[in-house]
Amino acid sequence: MIADRMKPLVENNSAIRMMFEEGKKMAAEFGSENVYDFSLGNPNVPAPECVKQALVDILNEEDPVFVHGYMSNAGYEDVRQTIAESLNRRFGTSFAGKNLVMVCGAASGLNIILKTILNPGEEVVVFAPYFLEYGNYVRNFDGRLTVISPDTATFQPNLAEFEAKISEKTRAVIVNSPHNPTGVVYSEDTVKELAAIMDRKQKEYGHPIFLVSDEPYRELAYDGVEVPYLTKYYANTFVGYSYSKSLSLPGERIGYVVVPDEMEDSGKVLAALGIANRVIGSVNAPSLMQRVIARCVDARTDVEAYDRNRNLLYQSLRSYGFECIKPQGAFYLFVKSPEEDEKAFCAKAKEKHILIVPGSSFACPGYVRIAYCVSYETIQNSLPAFSALAEDYGLKPEA
Repeated sequence: MIADRMKPLVENNSAIRMMFEEGKKMAAEFGSENVYDFSLGNPNVPAPECVKQALVDILNEEDPVFVHGYMSNAGYEDVRQTIAESLNRRFGTSFAGKNLVMVCGAASGLNIILKTILNPGEEVVVFAPYFLEYGNYVRNFDGRLTVISPDTATFQPNLAEFEAKISEKTRAVIVNSPHNPTGVVYSEDTVKELAAIMDRKQKEYGHPIFLVSDEPYRELAYDGVEVPYLTKYYANTFVGYSYSKSLSLPGERIGYVVVPDEMEDSGKVLAALGIANRVIGSVNAPSLMQRVIARCVDARTDVEAYDRNRNLLYQSLRSYGFECIKPQGAFYLFVKSPEEDEKAFCAKAKEKHILIVPGSSFACPGYVRIAYCVSYETIQNSLPAFSALAEDYGLKPEA
């Protein structure tokens, strides 16, 4: 018999993962070239060559006992210092290695943050649409999720509702920019207003309210769009980062958490994060991948490939009559469903071998997410199916 709290998770397994598994079955039946799987944010662009070379060089050059052994729960000191110096060069920050904790990807980072700051019954605010696992992470530590409804005109945070819903029990706010599933980037004006609201509220309630910036897509921004670095706008900010997208390493589970000196009780917070890393079962981030990151800290994946995909898919879908905003970052299109029940629309798309994810999986029904981190050829080959789907709904492009 499984635990009671696991039963609803088993019954409501991730729609994204279920669609991904369905895609594998369909590929076996119809041929992978005839299935257009846009379900999972799994990078198609290969990791930079320096990653492969770093793996070889580390195994040949560094002491294997050191490379494969235990280290501080927070990670190798030299790796953290190397990352801190890179952040300082890029964003004008003043971090040192002590301000970072290496983690098993962004998911682990968010969990140790919540383990560190969240008491049972306290609230964490998220902005719909949002990555639905946030709710599970909060419930891991007996917190409560407060959801802010979406502004579907811009998909920037609905700050009026946000200010109204912050309460004395609010402990943290999670933001994600560039954003999954919409691809928007939160503007500097939005960030400043968000920070001002949080600062007023934490003074009003007499306790810190933490901002948690979930940033696996930071490097994936287009058209010269700047992604604000949030510790520069609000002192009580955690940054959770993953190399899953920036280096195309989702399966390696490597990232970090940043805690600025300006955060209240930053020293105690950092100590608690290191212990949380251990007690949630990770113990430490993968040692070999930490060494790789130190050698590839300024490397980036091929953003131009994603940009090419973005432009082709966005322009094509708009020309068929589908409605969506043009993403500024990440690798997703968030498309308005041509019928109220977006799950029914996903089912009709599946009939044409197009696999997409319903917006209700992100607390935003009426939309679907299309992950364009696939090959350019997959997008090209899928366009006749998308066109036929639009014709089935009688869609017409805007004049």
